[in-house]
Amino acid sequence: MRKGELTKLRIIEKAAYLFNEKGYTATTMQDIMDATGLTKGALYRSFSNKDEIAIEAFQYAGQVLWQHFSAAVESQDTIIGKIVAMCDIYRDTAYNPPIQGGCPFLNTAVESDHSFPVLRDHAIGAYTQMLGFIQSLLIQGIQSGELREDMDIESTASFLFSSIEGAIMASRLTRDNRHVSHATDNIKRLLDAYKA
Repeated sequence: MRKGELTKLRIIEKAAYLFNEKGYTATTMQDIMDATGLTKGALYRSFSNKDEIAIEAFQYAGQVLWQHFSAAVESQDTIIGKIVAMCDIYRDTAYNPPIQGGCPFLNTAVESDHSFPVLRDHAIGAYTQMLGFIQSLLIQGIQSGELREDMDIESTASFLFSSIEGAIMASRLTRDNRHVSHATDNIKRLLDAYKA
């Protein structure tokens, strides 16, 4: 990797954690300069503005999260096990989330709802991708005979994703992981009820 590419990657990595912890609005270019040890000129040689950094940082955070999801899914043999393992990534979300600052999907969705439409589009894309992935797991479960065919795949996937995201928010707010634990237990119960 060339020096310019390494510098750009360093900015993206540091900014991803800053944005995820402080938020996009509260994070300044000075914060990014302080975190990276770079000058303003060096930042602007890699990016034309903070919005560009924010978008690439969000995409980077999503890639880090997907690595966690992929490892969780690959560690299990059943579809129910795969989905529960994905939820378990957040079992210590209050104190040790998979990405510093919590879930980038949740944080970005809340902050970008009205104030940052371009980033909101990226958050919608990430949400759609995640929902599609959960739906594909459920379809695999039905095709393999693990899950019943009468499951409404779209609504079940939406419920699973919404449940764990809501639990992440509650656990981070209260600094109590039991909300993620409760959601994961109930997700497992729901999926067990759909066993073929």
